[in-house]
Amino acid sequence: MPLPERRCRVLGSLPYGRPTGMSTRRLLRWRRLVLAVIVSVAAAAGCSRPDGAQTVVEFWAMGREGEVVQQLIPEFERRTPGVRVRVQQIPWSAAHEKLLTAYVGDAMPDVVQVGNTWLPELVALGALTPLDARLATSVALAAGDDFPGIAEATVIAGARYGVPWYVDTRVLFYRTDLLRAAGYDQPPATWPAWLEAMERIAHRGGEHYAVLLPMNEWEPPVILALQRGATLLRDGDRYGDFRNPAFRAAFEFYQGLFRRGLAPRAGAAQSANLYQDFAAGYFSMLISGPWNLGEMARRLPGLADAWATAPLPTFEGDGPGLSLAGGASLAVVRTSPRAPAAWRWIEFLAEPAQQLAFWRLTGDLPARPSAWRDGGLGDAPRTAAFWRQLAHVRATPKIPEWERIANKITEHAETAIREDGDVEVVLGALDRDVDAILEKRRWMLERAAARAAATGSEGRS
Repeated sequence: MPLPERRCRVLGSLPYGRPTGMSTRRLLRWRRLVLAVIVSVAAAAGCSRPDGAQTVVEFWAMGREGEVVQQLIPEFERRTPGVRVRVQQIPWSAAHEKLLTAYVGDAMPDVVQVGNTWLPELVALGALTPLDARLATSVALAAGDDFPGIAEATVIAGARYGVPWYVDTRVLFYRTDLLRAAGYDQPPATWPAWLEAMERIAHRGGEHYAVLLPMNEWEPPVILALQRGATLLRDGDRYGDFRNPAFRAAFEFYQGLFRRGLAPRAGAAQSANLYQDFAAGYFSMLISGPWNLGEMARRLPGLADAWATAPLPTFEGDGPGLSLAGGASLAVVRTSPRAPAAWRWIEFLAEPAQQLAFWRLTGDLPARPSAWRDGGLGDAPRTAAFWRQLAHVRATPKIPEWERIANKITEHAETAIREDGDVEVVLGALDRDVDAILEKRRWMLERAAARAAATGSEGRS
């Protein structure tokens, strides 16, 4: 039994009758005292009143967000009498395992913060409830007030399972002074211009590189591949598609940055200090996300006027190149007995005013364009690049196995770079590993198809 419920039962058993030998006047005082204790302790324990007027929404939030979001709760509870929110903060490093363990143990909360790449796995388990009906009637969540690529990442098998809480994508961080010294007043907008600029920067003398591409990150090669039109998987996400010409061309470009000495053959952990190296000009560009806006400003105050952000260069055409649709969403657990109150909490967190308040507290970029407009973020010097980039994002394949596949991309990409491996060999090995990961998926889909065919045959007979 949860601790608050146990406390409530204990409180219910407190003596409330007439103690032996007590006068009527003392009895009234005694009962008032006991009642005051019961009310006080019950409130501290989070007990529901017998009439059900008080509802406690359990919310699991990750990392620093789980700490900071508690500052928004008083306003929600003021506006929503009878509903309280209890937050459990979970480290990101333990969050995935804790969610799965809680699902198996039937110990899920009412609302969870979920990384968008985790949604397919939780949906496949049946842990989350579809939100389409609630979204269709929500006054707080206006239709169209979202970034289409981010919202699409929360759609699994045609249904919406998450409300984006904050958004995340990757752009180009660069040294404005070093790029200007190389002859560029503006950041490169296309792959050829980007490559030319990197050549000039890297070959200016001394041990310098143009761009840092940490080898423990799968995102850069995948971003380049998406820009070339690669699908990553094929045949209904049943097999890897990494030997596809589009992925191969992008991977050769990626590997070539190391071969040509434009990127150091080192992971993020092997760089003595990313921020010191950026300040020293050891590298001049970095593909990174919004978390580095605050980190750069805090760690490099003396470099405040010498760095900026820009949308990613595009392989071809106009406008930014594609980047990844990242961030975290809020979801209602399917088994929650408090779904209406849980939904009110989600609506509150998605309000433009709360989105801006949360951004000021955390630096997490708002998920609603109206919040960007209200806060002037789309025009601010360093967030403007994210505003433009968020119109050009795409989700990774929405299957439960994606996290394991992403790890394999990292593993084989690092092998290709460190050992200067043959691209055909590396991508062939990657395809085989991914096909093995997807073996169970193929089996399940084949069984489902066989059952559907059998049902259809019985209906026709």
